[in-house]
Amino acid sequence: MKKLALAAALLLPALARAEPVPANWSAVLEEARGQTVYWNAWGGSTTTNDFISWVGDRVSEEFGVTLEHVKLTDTADAVTRVLSEQQAGQDTDGAIDMIWINGANFASMKDAGLLFGPFAEDLPNWAFVDTEGKTVQTDFTVPVEGYESPWAMAQVVFMYDTQDIVAPLGSMAAILEWSRANPGRFTYPQPPDFLGTTFLKQALVDLTDDRSALSRPVDDANYDAVTAPLWGFLDELTPTLWRQGRAYPTTGPAQLQLIADGEVDLAISFSPGEATAAIANNQLPPTVRTFVLDKGTIGNASFVAIPYNSGSKAGAMVVANFLLSPEAQVRAQDPAVLGYGTVLNMGALTAADRAAFDALDLGIATLSPEQLGAVQDEPHPSWMTRIAEDWQSRYGVAQ
Repeated sequence: MKKLALAAALLLPALARAEPVPANWSAVLEEARGQTVYWNAWGGSTTTNDFISWVGDRVSEEFGVTLEHVKLTDTADAVTRVLSEQQAGQDTDGAIDMIWINGANFASMKDAGLLFGPFAEDLPNWAFVDTEGKTVQTDFTVPVEGYESPWAMAQVVFMYDTQDIVAPLGSMAAILEWSRANPGRFTYPQPPDFLGTTFLKQALVDLTDDRSALSRPVDDANYDAVTAPLWGFLDELTPTLWRQGRAYPTTGPAQLQLIADGEVDLAISFSPGEATAAIANNQLPPTVRTFVLDKGTIGNASFVAIPYNSGSKAGAMVVANFLLSPEAQVRAQDPAVLGYGTVLNMGALTAADRAAFDALDLGIATLSPEQLGAVQDEPHPSWMTRIAEDWQSRYGVAQ
């Protein structure tokens, strides 16, 4: 009996240590085989959904991992689900195994201890990641510290139809002036849609004289002064928008459809390759091009994170690692697929992998890295939350 009790006592710590060890990759691969990974990710884009489906096919073929795409309209829904499970004491086998996450959602999950990790820098394909030239170790100024893994780079661009707009508009002031002269021909997705709040942040970054304040959490002492130029700009812009600002497209794809239907001439995007991809997929006319603002535009990385209570952590790490593979990255950058920027360092790749990137035709509507120019830092996530709430009280309309 004493021997049985001793064996049980020794077994309990072993069970507590049952979490996969990211650095022991062979054990991760073995544990992952046969697991199903429920990836909660935005489901509002057919091209993105198709890419995730392809990822699922590849990780199934090569690693025996089944990937299920749980399509979200709002990432905050996934965060709320994990938090609810934690509060209910469901600390194992949660409903969510991986989340496409950024900014305020990442910050809140990290602060609440809802994430597994650190794991990202132990992934084998992390060796290819450009940690010097890409913003992959902070997320909206919050240190990542290995709790999420990057898989795509994004930068704000504006898509415009050259049949209606002769030349790029170099500032938010220029966009306002053009919109006054062409009422009803511009809009942006309705906040709190991510792309809609991105437009608000980009306007704030371009207009404020105190950008340093944006790198810190919102401070009531200077909030009104820092955001005053944004609200002044929107007060003038809103009546000139599509439907006089009384209605907004609900998503980025809905905004694109307005260009395709000839209702607007200008739209915001967070993917430099989106216009080319949309042209290739016959979603936009071939006369569409892109531009950035003269002072630069906001850029960031897209990440995936693993909830603390996932029952398929090994499988999720396998998927995250595959997303960092040259194979997946070159496919994501192909404008005919997604047109996303890569997170990889070309100097770390083999000659064959570099050649695959070099062979990509980025397309007529995609700006070169030189044309994209300076990348502006994301504000601290608290700014996005606060200005989205204020926008709703000032300009919000029923959806």
